[in-house]
Amino acid sequence: MADASAYAENIKKYASGYNQAAAEKIVGHLGIALRNRDSSLVSCSDAGELDRVRERWCRGKLGLAQTKDDLDAAIKAVCDKLQPEGGNKSRVTFYYLLAEHFGKLGHLAS
Repeated sequence: MADASAYAENIKKYASGYNQAAAEKIVGHLGIALRNRDSSLVSCSDAGELDRVRERWCRGKLGLAQTKDDLDAAIKAVCDKLQPEGGNKSRVTFYYLLAEHFGKLGHLAS
């Protein structure tokens, strides 16, 4: 089981609750990417990166069928919510908030 404790406080700052099992699944999914500072963060100013978040996380891992515009709006909402974090946002927190937005935390935790 992946250890999500390093991300718990940051997630709790922005999420409406905290689902440890879902956070652990996200950490496990990201795996080795979290060892590199650059790949452990999401840059909301990088359109290519946000496209990858939409296609690989939202469509791929979460299995969402919403329109591109709907997914992009949710991604923008998470960028706005995480604005206090500055230029780079924790990828774990970012993915957690997207899963929460679409009601998929339980899907990840199972």
